[in-house]
Amino acid sequence: MYTLPKIERFNQDVLSKYHIYNSVFITLPFDSIDNTGVLLPLFTETCETGFKKEETPKEIFDFFSNKFLNDASEEEKIELMFRFIQYIERQIVLFDAIEDAAFPNVNNMEGRGSLRDIKEKSDAKEKDDELIEFLENFNVRTVLTAHPTQFYPGPVLGIINDLTEAIRSNDLLKIKQLLAQLGKTPFIQKEKPNPYDEAVSLIWYLENVFYATSGEIVHYLQKNILNGNAIQNQLIKLGFWPGGDRDGNPFVTTEITLKVAERLRTSILKCYYVEMRNLKRKLTFSDVDTLVSDLEHKLYRSVFYSKGEIFITLEELLTQLNKIRAIIIEKHQSLYLDELEAFLVKINLFGFHFATLDIRQNSKIHNAVFQDVVNYYLNSGSDIFPANYFDLTEDEKIVVLSKVKGNLNPADFENEITRSTLESVQAIKTIQENNGEEGANRYIISNNESALNVMETFAMIRLNNWDHPTVDIIPLFESVDDLQNAHDVMEQLYTNPEYSKHLKSRGNKQTIMLGFSDGTKDGGYLMANWSIYQAKIALTEISRKYGVKAIFFDGRGGPPARGGGKTHKFYASLGPKIENNEIQITVQGQTISSNFGTLDSCRYNIENLLSAGVTNQVFSKEKNELTVEETQILTELADLGYNKYLNLKNHPKFIPYLEKMSTLKYYSKTNIGSRPSKRSKSESLDFADLRAIPFVGSWSQLKQNVPGFFGVGSALKHFEESGQWDKVSNLYHNSLFFKTLLENSMMSLAKSFLPLTAYMQKDPEFGEFWQIINTEFQETKRLLLKIADHKTLMENYPDGIASIQIRERIVLPLLTIQQYALLRINELNKEENVNEELIKVYEKIVTRSLFGNTNASRNSA
Repeated sequence: MYTLPKIERFNQDVLSKYHIYNSVFITLPFDSIDNTGVLLPLFTETCETGFKKEETPKEIFDFFSNKFLNDASEEEKIELMFRFIQYIERQIVLFDAIEDAAFPNVNNMEGRGSLRDIKEKSDAKEKDDELIEFLENFNVRTVLTAHPTQFYPGPVLGIINDLTEAIRSNDLLKIKQLLAQLGKTPFIQKEKPNPYDEAVSLIWYLENVFYATSGEIVHYLQKNILNGNAIQNQLIKLGFWPGGDRDGNPFVTTEITLKVAERLRTSILKCYYVEMRNLKRKLTFSDVDTLVSDLEHKLYRSVFYSKGEIFITLEELLTQLNKIRAIIIEKHQSLYLDELEAFLVKINLFGFHFATLDIRQNSKIHNAVFQDVVNYYLNSGSDIFPANYFDLTEDEKIVVLSKVKGNLNPADFENEITRSTLESVQAIKTIQENNGEEGANRYIISNNESALNVMETFAMIRLNNWDHPTVDIIPLFESVDDLQNAHDVMEQLYTNPEYSKHLKSRGNKQTIMLGFSDGTKDGGYLMANWSIYQAKIALTEISRKYGVKAIFFDGRGGPPARGGGKTHKFYASLGPKIENNEIQITVQGQTISSNFGTLDSCRYNIENLLSAGVTNQVFSKEKNELTVEETQILTELADLGYNKYLNLKNHPKFIPYLEKMSTLKYYSKTNIGSRPSKRSKSESLDFADLRAIPFVGSWSQLKQNVPGFFGVGSALKHFEESGQWDKVSNLYHNSLFFKTLLENSMMSLAKSFLPLTAYMQKDPEFGEFWQIINTEFQETKRLLLKIADHKTLMENYPDGIASIQIRERIVLPLLTIQQYALLRINELNKEENVNEELIKVYEKIVTRSLFGNTNASRNSA
């Protein structure tokens, strides 16, 4: 029997099941929300019809209430809005669970990008030796961050997990019970989580998904490509930010950092203990059973009785397991050898650290800390720093910093930030002692602007009595200017004798982080992506010149505006001028649950990242290199897009529009993450202090997605009007990088809905500004369809657009309510006697409506 096309599999396994289970869900009799299930489909229909007629959200809701609510009071209307929001939040959970359950059916798990595909291509092209060499040198590092872009509390995540399993097995009774449980389970966290809470919730994914999946992938490669030989290389690495990311988060303390590291170690030992117990039931033969029992006992004590104490070392665990392996081969006909080797693979991957806890801090904080540190030494009469240090040039300061050593005591400093920043270095040392070097060996400097920023961090580490630090210092370049100057900064570092010596001790590898999120916020979609691409070429060239291997770490969010979209396609599109020995990416919020939330989706996406590396380095080394002319075209497109975006950003109504017409200020009221939504504590909104997540999220809530498309249409239009359309058309069809860039922008358009805010074009203050956005949207849509030769957006991804359309239909009533509430708040604020209590109620509606819309956009990654 032939396999159905992907869209038909989607319709059969996702769409039809959603309609069936949703009809069950909306008829369940929950407390105080009877009748809601009947009214919600009617309201959805009213919204769809109303927006087609160009009605405002207020007109739509008023029409609905007049027709169906029998002279309802404002209080009753508000009550219904809250009930609608509750229902819609749960409909999204239901759809998530159905998509998760259908994942292996809708996606071809053995198709393009899979390990099987890699193996078959390698056999066909006779590239086995090259592939083995690649696997021994390549790494994929997924770094889980605590950036709050998902709003599900723990109990709801548990229900999604159980619901996914029940749907997969078509257990109707259990599905009905779980839907009833879902209806009664609160979606709102009463208090903000602290960084440790965030860490615990993400460690669930490490234990339940990444542990098994990563082990299976590497074990498969060992058996099928390396002919049973163990891969010495740590092919898949996990990174972790909750508890270590201090940038703009005053709640990350040294105590929490150490507590999270201990939890990571306990979690991996727990995984090992469970696996050891399972092996104990199989390895019951002589000379082996006692060794297995001893290991199980020591792991048990380390997990459940430890209080921080470990009763077995990593070396002992590996030595004993290899001893067991030798006995099995020698005396017991290799019985259960496969299971034992699968366990050894996981220990090689995860050690006693599970995931590397990255420490991150902002360069501006480092500047202030260093001022404190230098003053401390000068006041103590020490000659470590010259008396005129603050008057020195940047180059002269770097010379001083490269030579300083000391033994600072954080307790000697009164300033809390100085003390905790210095303590973070001590924490790295402690974690390395307890979890191994990979427990914490990376210090990331966000907002890195100069070589001085790196050398201050280098000096700070060595002043903590650490002459030869086993730490990689990672500059994070974010703004367009910083990206363009990054190679000069790195050359300064590579030519510094002390830093160069440090790099040699670290294997002559330099990790460099590049931030899509802030790059897009700063320079717009085209310029951010092109700046990062060009920065990688320049950084690769300068690193190769000095014999350093550059490793790029990409700060990618979920939506295309933050570097998301079809990530593996970007990595497959990199040419030989960009170093690509490792793929390192941040993963966050709904991207974690949608791309790595189940065993199937995690396997599929890690395999795709591995495949992207193989494609780039083994199968098509030369194909993706841009020509000189293509580079010029992309540079011109980026400049045109940048100027268009800059004009919008500099428009006098840009900040007021976000403040008054979007949900920006409501992000800080949601209890989803421990981090504040702004870096500074000032009341006024400063664009520079604004975090990328609420910035991009606010455009998403407006269904305008400006950071994901603005400037693209204008750039393409220039080529169309100047008779050079064939240049960009050829580029689209010849360059996977450019094609992926535009396809991700199409996704941003597909997730936009301008009729929602069309009423703003009549607003006396913001009408002209809204029209600027609308005009660029329409032009971008027209020209993207033209260049792709499509009639509709994303028509080459029929299942992707179908998923987006269903999700957008589910949240349309919620967005209408959100806009209605924003309009009512503006009306109430203009009244002579302002009803503060009623305004607070409508503000609560706006805040609550953020949740469902954000969770619904999970397929943005």
